[in-house]
Amino acid sequence: MTGICAGQVAVVTGAGRGLGRAHALALAAEGARVVVNDLGTDRAGEGSSTEPAREVVREIRDRGGEAVAHAGDVATGEGAASLVATALDAFGRLDVLVNNAGFLRDRMLVSLGEDDWDAVVRVHLKGHFLPMRCAAAHWRAESKAGRAVRASIVNTTSGAGLLGSVGQANYAAAKAGIVALTLVAAAELARYGVRANAVAPAARTRMTEGIFGDGLGEPGDVSPLVVWLGSQASADVTGRVFEAEGGRITVMEGWRRGPTADGGGRWTPTEAGGAARRLLTGARAPGPVYGAGAP
Repeated sequence: MTGICAGQVAVVTGAGRGLGRAHALALAAEGARVVVNDLGTDRAGEGSSTEPAREVVREIRDRGGEAVAHAGDVATGEGAASLVATALDAFGRLDVLVNNAGFLRDRMLVSLGEDDWDAVVRVHLKGHFLPMRCAAAHWRAESKAGRAVRASIVNTTSGAGLLGSVGQANYAAAKAGIVALTLVAAAELARYGVRANAVAPAARTRMTEGIFGDGLGEPGDVSPLVVWLGSQASADVTGRVFEAEGGRITVMEGWRRGPTADGGGRWTPTEAGGAARRLLTGARAPGPVYGAGAP
């Protein structure tokens, strides 16, 4: 197949449904050979099934593409290692890692149990870290062996991680962590020919069903940006965060130093408070937290 990803091998986690499925299909349509990962859990991360991943593989093959299924848990070291091994065994290379797996267990902060915190942070944050670590180890070995590496990591963050979201403390914290993880990966892996970016998507999926109503775009609206970030057309883009919804793409600009005061030594509490008050008058107000309503 031809396209901007022709010759590349891409891995997509959480690709059995929703955004991951759309990304896998779009990558294949642009010529990539795809490893479709999905544990086959429900919306809350319970149960398992190989069928969602296999169904997407069938769709890709029916359209003339190449794909294999992987049903391992990428939030475990064994699952992440086997994910990378599947790409190498099936197609002999790995060029693109799209981290997308995740689920929700929404609760208000005072009602959020440890199990629900641990489960969501595990699948989102650890489920990004472990595949990245395994893929990066492979790419580093390739680079040190003198073989040219032109690889891309595309991570999935969220507006919840960028601005916060009422009722989603676990999910928002994990998604904020993914942004920092992406920035570190971009800085550390550039020497090996690897770039890393993150996308904060908004689309109608089973995760957003009942939360945002019908006002969101389709998962496939986000996929063209993900495909471009995976392709060599974006070879000079790394360490960036994009928001994507429907036909809109936004470059997100994160924490930057704003107004600053230097007292030349240790402040008293009263002096520090006065300085902070003066600085706040010249600072931009933070964006509204999702679900907080009008102040």
